[in-house]
Amino acid sequence: MQLATYINDLLYRYECVIIPGFGALLTQYHSAQIDSVTNTFYPPGKTLSFNRQLQTNDGLLANYVASVEKCSYESALQKIRNFTGRLSLQLSEGNTISLINIGDFNLNEENSVQFVPSKKQNFNTAAFGLISFISPKINREVYKETIEALEEKVPVLFTPERRFAKPYLKYAAIALIAISITGFGGLKLYEGQVQKYNFVEKQRANTLVENQIEEATFIIENPLPTLNFTLSKQSGKYHIIAGAFRIKSNVDRKIQQLFKKGYDANMIGINKYGLHQVAYSSYETRLEAIQALRIIKRTDNPDAWLLVQELED
Repeated sequence: MQLATYINDLLYRYECVIIPGFGALLTQYHSAQIDSVTNTFYPPGKTLSFNRQLQTNDGLLANYVASVEKCSYESALQKIRNFTGRLSLQLSEGNTISLINIGDFNLNEENSVQFVPSKKQNFNTAAFGLISFISPKINREVYKETIEALEEKVPVLFTPERRFAKPYLKYAAIALIAISITGFGGLKLYEGQVQKYNFVEKQRANTLVENQIEEATFIIENPLPTLNFTLSKQSGKYHIIAGAFRIKSNVDRKIQQLFKKGYDANMIGINKYGLHQVAYSSYETRLEAIQALRIIKRTDNPDAWLLVQELED
């Protein structure tokens, strides 16, 4: 199914891809994971899920199909309807539908669509090229346990002859240890005094700098007057399209009409057919745009549709 490939492409870029008349595929980010039982490391990725309730066309899939296959928007919509019709027919016949790299669809006993996502595909572009791997378990106490076992099996024995054969060696060793301990203690004491002195000097320098900053006075002669600007900039990549016009005067008239209705209307550019596109408003998130689109379709314009496009600065 060619449309499955298009859906795959969009899932890499967007968190929600709606298949009109069928449902929506949603992606949610999850961080890297470790299976402590199998010592398997899994890279970060996106969890894929399916929502049967989201079926309203938002224009994303249709616009992408139209741009890839070089056809009109209406033709792309018809191809999507044919695709979803075949899916619904196969599900009603009790078949399981498998979409490559997406997952399997089937009907349960209550005639609800069940979705099992594919584990072969990772739609997180930041994890491209990363795969899961198994790491051997690290035993940090092995050598310690081995030494303790050897000490229990091979005890150290001293004979009287060797212990008292050369007593002056014993006293020399004791003297050497005492000198070493004294030198080490003196060194630690000296290091402690140096650190204490450095800390005191640092505190004194910080206090001096703070006092100088508080006492500093800045005088600016002939200050410039304050200028206030109010800039209006269209933001967000989700745009609810009210219409497209070839004549510029029609664009201005449409924008004024939308302004009177309370919409933050604006022209967001020219499409590939040379038409000026007028938007009701633009939104930062897909959820806000879809909610606003439903209200506009119900109250003002049933032909309004959603365009997903980054605006040029």
